Parts: sequence; structure tokens; C-alpha cells
Amino acid sequence: MYKLVIFDFDGTLANSLPAFGQVLNELAELHHFRRVDESLVDRLRSMGARQIMQELRIPYWKIPFIGRDAKRLMARHVNEIFLFEGIDRVLQQLSQAGVTLALVTSNSHENVVQIMGEKNVGLLKYIECGSSLFGKRSKIRKVLKKSGFAASETLCIGDEIRDIEAAHEEGTAFGAVGWGYTTIDALRAYQPKVVFTHPVDIVALLTND
Repeated sequence: MYKLVIFDFDGTLANSLPAFGQVLNELAELHHFRRVDESLVDRLRSMGARQIMQELRIPYWKIPFIGRDAKRLMARHVNEIFLFEGIDRVLQQLSQAGVTLALVTSNSHENVVQIMGEKNVGLLKYIECGSSLFGKRSKIRKVLKKSGFAASETLCIGDEIRDIEAAHEEGTAFGAVGWGYTTIDALRAYQPKVVFTHPVDIVALLTND
């Protein structure tokens, strides 16, 4: 079974979607792209990052600036963001079972520590924060190099189409979660190795419990 598990953060470990919805409209005001109302949310949750950019009329050249401001604005909402129910137990049980745990996220290290807590962060052997919108593949590769594990021994777990694309490009298996930003039907179209409908399913797969 898999020896290394690389988690995404927002939408996978942490329920940041409500806060991100607020931040997205703050970013829209700052960078002059289309605001998101409730009628648009469901459509966006079925799209990949590139489609979302087209829908909101965001040019590629603005992405680094939007990403910088997104981290800053998310920090203002950090007290509103919590781990999904059961995630702390999942991390503890996987660690106890000898699975090496890692995190690759676009969010900042400071936000991750505040939301997860020192105890949970301490269960993660490798942490790569601040990846660009389409920069997760290089972060996954960096974790693989540091850990010494092969891609075939690795499972990436996430909730967005860009996550599964990065995992596939790097040759790792991908587990799609059904509680994150992107709808599970949209993720299934990209043929994940496994689909998790509840956090406890992750433990069951990886520990054969």
C-alpha cells in the first residue's frame, strides 16, 4: 500500500470554502474581476482553475498578484476556518500506522499552523506552502525528492481539478475527497484512483482497517 500521503489543505483538511467566498469578492474589488454571487457558486464548483479564471474574467498576468493578496486576506479570516470533523483523528491514526504524511498547499505556513494546531502539524513530515495556482506539481516533486519515496508509493489527496492534474503529471495516484471545493462528479471525470466520501475512509484504505 502507499507509504507516503501528500495532502492538500484548503477544502481537504480545512473547511475554508465559506471564508474563501468572502475573500474572493474582496479580491474581485481589488483586481477588478467578476464578483461571485450564490447563483454562480455551484457552477464554479464543477470547474477547474482555468475555467474559473475564464468565467470570472481573470487574465493570467494577474494571478501572482491575486495569489499574494489572497494569502493576506485569508489570514484575516483564519479564526473562522477549522479542520473538517475527524481530520485530526485521521492524521493521528495514519501516523501511528507508519504512513509518512506531507502537505502541499497554496496557503501560507502561518495560516496552516494556526488552523491545524502545533500537534497536528507535528504529524506532517514534509510541508510545502505557498505554491502558485498551477505550481503544485513542482511542490509534489520536491516532497518526493526529500522523502525518497517513489511516485508509485505515493497517494496525493485533494479536492480540486488542479490537484489531480498535478498528481497525474508527477505520476502519483490521486484520492479525491467529496467534501471540498470541487464537486465529486467533476473530480470523477479525471479518473482518480480512489474517491473518499468521509475522512474515515482514508484510514480504512491506508491501514486496511
